[in-house]
Amino acid sequence: MEERIGSIIKFFDKNSVAAIKLEFGDLSVGDSIRIKGPETDFTQKVAAMEFDHKPIEKALRGQFAGIKLDKHAKPFDLVFRISG
Repeated sequence: MEERIGSIIKFFDKNSVAAIKLEFGDLSVGDSIRIKGPETDFTQKVAAMEFDHKPIEKALRGQFAGIKLDKHAKPFDLVFRISG
């Protein structure tokens, strides 16, 4: 089951990090996510997360977080948390 939790607001090509705005739910290290957009569709586990260049274990609804992605993503791609 997938639950939309936010969207990508910026993608940094150099280090493959996405800035995500969590509009609808929380995200924790270890969660599985799906990134989906017009040209993007992949799943991965969240290995690490940062806020303000400091490591965090969990980001709450309404916050921003940076996560390293396995593949390229684009602004406005949607972020889903996969459960079950």
